[in-house]
Amino acid sequence: MGGNGVSISFWRKADLKQYTADKIRNVAIVGHGGSGKSMLVEHLLYTAGTTDRLGGVDAGNSQSDFDPLEIRRKISLSASMLPIEWKGHKINLIDVPGYPDFIGDLHAVARVVESMIIVCEAKADLDVGFELAWEVAEEHGLAKCIFVNKLERDNADFEGLMNTLHARYGRKIVGVQIPIGHQAAFSGVLDLLNMTVYKGKDRGVEIDEVPTGYADEAAERREKMMDAAAEGDDELAMKYLEGEQLNPLEIEHGLLVGTETGRVVPVLLGSALSGIGVATLLDRMIGELPSPKDAPKTFDGREFKPDPEGPLAAFCFKSTADPYVGKINYFRVFSGTLKLDQAVLNVNRDREERLHNLYYPHGKGQENASAVVAGDICALAKLQDTHTGDTLTTARDRIKIPPITFPEPIYRVAIKPITKADEDKLGPSLQKLLEEDPTLKYSRSAALHQEVIEGMGDIHLDSTIEKLKTRFGVTVNTEEAKVPYRETIKSSAKAQGRHKRQTGGKGQFGDCWIELQPLTQGTGFEFENKVVGGSIPKNYIPAVEKGIRETMDHGFLAGYPVVDLKAIVYDGSYHEVDSSEMAFKIAGSLAFKAAAEKAQPVILEPVLDVSVDVPDDTVGDVVGDLNGRRGRLQGMDPIAPGKTRVHAQVPMATMTRYALDLRSITKGRGRFSLAISHYDDLPHPEQQALIKEYEKSRAAHEAEH
Repeated sequence: MGGNGVSISFWRKADLKQYTADKIRNVAIVGHGGSGKSMLVEHLLYTAGTTDRLGGVDAGNSQSDFDPLEIRRKISLSASMLPIEWKGHKINLIDVPGYPDFIGDLHAVARVVESMIIVCEAKADLDVGFELAWEVAEEHGLAKCIFVNKLERDNADFEGLMNTLHARYGRKIVGVQIPIGHQAAFSGVLDLLNMTVYKGKDRGVEIDEVPTGYADEAAERREKMMDAAAEGDDELAMKYLEGEQLNPLEIEHGLLVGTETGRVVPVLLGSALSGIGVATLLDRMIGELPSPKDAPKTFDGREFKPDPEGPLAAFCFKSTADPYVGKINYFRVFSGTLKLDQAVLNVNRDREERLHNLYYPHGKGQENASAVVAGDICALAKLQDTHTGDTLTTARDRIKIPPITFPEPIYRVAIKPITKADEDKLGPSLQKLLEEDPTLKYSRSAALHQEVIEGMGDIHLDSTIEKLKTRFGVTVNTEEAKVPYRETIKSSAKAQGRHKRQTGGKGQFGDCWIELQPLTQGTGFEFENKVVGGSIPKNYIPAVEKGIRETMDHGFLAGYPVVDLKAIVYDGSYHEVDSSEMAFKIAGSLAFKAAAEKAQPVILEPVLDVSVDVPDDTVGDVVGDLNGRRGRLQGMDPIAPGKTRVHAQVPMATMTRYALDLRSITKGRGRFSLAISHYDDLPHPEQQALIKEYEKSRAAHEAEH
């Protein structure tokens, strides 16, 4: 799902059969950046025979990280779909970026899968990416499975991790395997389902006997696994309570039901690098993770059973902008069947689309498809007007699946095209990236003379700027985004504006008196004409208003727009020959500036509502940091065991690098959201600094001209 790539693909291109919904598994591979997700996907593909040989992230030839930027950075920047076939089933694996900067993909993918495999390292503490994936899975009601990776590492601590998981999530955490060997001696897994040891890479050597020293632990953990399986099914529970042992098929069924309902989270383990535990993970995907038939999706109270003969509902969960292929849209078919050359309705835009390019994506490769049935995932190229969040249906059915709610941006920078050619291409290129990434925002401020992009963090925006250059040939410089200050007045004042100029021919004359009055915040601008007796002809009054408005746009203190005041023109004079609209426009501007100087002018700064979710042990540091940013604490709420939400109002000017600073304070575990609350008076020292800076830049500009 990334952009154009140049890596070598080892994908063995074979016709993907059409599978019924009960034989499909839609699985997101998620977890913290660096946990080994992409390498695990690589080994899953290799073990299933989908690829001829192993690629690798470090080598730059992995199947999922194929975009040139991903190869260069050695991290996943975009979700990538890789279908595999295993024992009569189709598994749609989606490798999701682990860095919080790319959380948009996590939310998008969660909409279209039934389960998440959360990959984590064998260590006692949980990374922020794990916690984030768990929360999103819970929010979407997805089945969860944990794969403990890197057990061969010197500092691997499987027991410490299990203790942390049990302490955090309770009895739903169910270990279904035991590692054989420790750290460098890790050589295989003891699978508690069938009490078989798998040693070596892939399946390696199968040993039916439990190794010496593992029997007691295996018996104890298998008993707990059976307890969890029995709780998932009433019939199994009765049998188990009567003292009968459950056979492997019954245990697997019970774990499937428990996993599907969220009462059970199986913990598997292995090594993505060596391949230990990978084949058993594939077995568990088809045995214990739900199919679309097992877990039909429900939107707005309507359940979508994956019936290929049902009404068509295909949801676009991601789009990419490829400079060579064009736009590619990725779909989950929730109901009905998508067919090649079919005419469908984009119900969001009330526009017909024809499906000329239908295929199954495989990393950067593809396999043509003639039809895609309910429960499956596919891609469509060159649609005319379809975007992320749109639903394809028929004019008869008109089904509309609600769009995905993406988090709002938290980090912003200003960009400036380097050349005229860059300036011409910037808008269209950015538009394509905005379609591809709903967490990216772009705005142009005429008042601040800046073009600003907003995203989820520095890595997110850095990669966006790199895409502009590598994909579209647009080079930009970056600078700090300016704060959208405003100016206003605090009291009423009156003043005259008189413009008189006499040249050799016709002169210029305009004269007006105005009164300024402050208005309630958010009111904007009001203009009133109270001239009586014809001291200013009616046809010149609009010119006075125009002069005031134009001056307000450019400010009178520090160059920021003026807001929330009323201007009343109540008197003046004119000349029958020399008066003109331009003269009265200038007079209106002069009167406004003179009155504003006497009306207690102030600069206003935007204040943000900020909510910060942090671990309890960092609350003090976070609150202290917000206080140092001139923040006002509004309250604190416990939101989960060990977590607190801090509410504050903080000036925008002090929050420029907050995404980076919070990451440092909380070691990546803090998350925040913000929205503009209101404008407030800027403290006098900061106000004087802005005025001085404005006067200095204006003097420099006048000197140049």
